[in-house]
Amino acid sequence: MSDFYKRKSVCVTGGDGFLGRYVVKRLKGLGCKKVFVPLIENYDLTKIQAITRMFDQADPDIVIHLAAVVGGIGANRAHPGEFFYKNLMMGAQLMHEAMLRKVDKFVALGTICAYPKFTPVPFKEENLWNGYPEETNAAYGLAKKMLLVQSQAYGQEYGFNSIFLLPVNLYGPGDNFNPDSSHVIPAIIKKCADAIKAGDKDIVLWGDGSATREFLYVEDAAEGIVAAAEKYNGSEPVNLGAGFEISIRELAEKIVKLTGFKGRIKWDATKPNGQPRRMLDTSRAQKLFGFRAKTDFDKGLKKTINWYLKKTGLERS
Repeated sequence: MSDFYKRKSVCVTGGDGFLGRYVVKRLKGLGCKKVFVPLIENYDLTKIQAITRMFDQADPDIVIHLAAVVGGIGANRAHPGEFFYKNLMMGAQLMHEAMLRKVDKFVALGTICAYPKFTPVPFKEENLWNGYPEETNAAYGLAKKMLLVQSQAYGQEYGFNSIFLLPVNLYGPGDNFNPDSSHVIPAIIKKCADAIKAGDKDIVLWGDGSATREFLYVEDAAEGIVAAAEKYNGSEPVNLGAGFEISIRELAEKIVKLTGFKGRIKWDATKPNGQPRRMLDTSRAQKLFGFRAKTDFDKGLKKTINWYLKKTGLERS
């Protein structure tokens, strides 16, 4: 095991969030003694004053920028302006300040939403600029994509060392189950759990179930991010995924079975499906910093569901 992190001070924005907690745990597991997490209550990272205060206090060698304003299709449709502004302002100002302070390394997280709507499957990094993102989350996707432009421009002009990673949808214990902002896996789990509790005979899901998605277990994502921060110093974007796709219909059926919900699924085709297909080519991450997802999807899904059912008092015997 490398002792790289034992000598490093690392600032993890969003470190108290879903993914952030796993990244912090991974860093500490690798011997990192100096991990600074700027809590949202104390640091509004859309404001430059909070950013400079954060850098003064953390004095980091490495910044891993995970903080983001995120959500599913509904949240993206309701708040495109907020999602664009806050994600852009956080990322652009954080990276600029890191460059001015000559921070050794900046790790920026993008999103699969940055890819064009009709990207050929599997998504390759070189396809990233071949069209406009899917409309329902374009504002968010483009705000995050600007970090790639900034990263490459700052490397070219200032010799700044920053990398850009593109993760697929994450899932796992501790995910966001707020129905106003959750992604598809926690949203369906919650619908099933609520229906069981209320004795409802059906649940209603958006779209027609035909869209496909890829999911990366959060622990695997944290491992990939931390490995990239240590081993990768290139300017090209890198996908982080598990290399498979599953339809929303099949996903819903799995969740219904694992939660123990005995009712029916009703599809509301008046609501959007989102991007038709999503699956990443993950070969670049394996080649450049040895990352390959380890967690079997069914096992990861079961862990996530069991965590939520236990948390809500609906744990199955």
